Amino acid sequence: MIEQYYPLLLMLLKFCVVGGSGMVVDFGITWLCKEKFGWNKYVSNSLGFILAATNNYIWNRLWTFHSENAEVAREYSTFLLISVIGLALNNLIIYLLHDKLNLNFYLAKIIAIGCVTIWNFGMNYFFNFK
Repeated sequence: MIEQYYPLLLMLLKFCVVGGSGMVVDFGITWLCKEKFGWNKYVSNSLGFILAATNNYIWNRLWTFHSENAEVAREYSTFLLISVIGLALNNLIIYLLHDKLNLNFYLAKIIAIGCVTIWNFGMNYFFNFK
């Protein structure tokens, strides 16, 4: 019975591996902009998130979902739209956990990434890379 879910679980695992590489990009850019350049934490977070989303689109298209969709611009735009909604969720979670509950910024960011991963995978699986 559970064997029927193996392809989906494998895709989710690949999505998470790609997300891990994106997290390195995200954290690296966020840290560089926030700590070294002194930029606003939300601007830094947004830039890190968008660059990570672009990295993730490329790897998810090629490796996770094996997309052969010729409409790359539409697919990328949909991926970015899903990611931007995820970004809003990400910033909302960071705001609530860091600004309101005084959690460490980077711990709040890790929690936000976990929540947004579920959103991003579901929306891309069901709507973008179907």
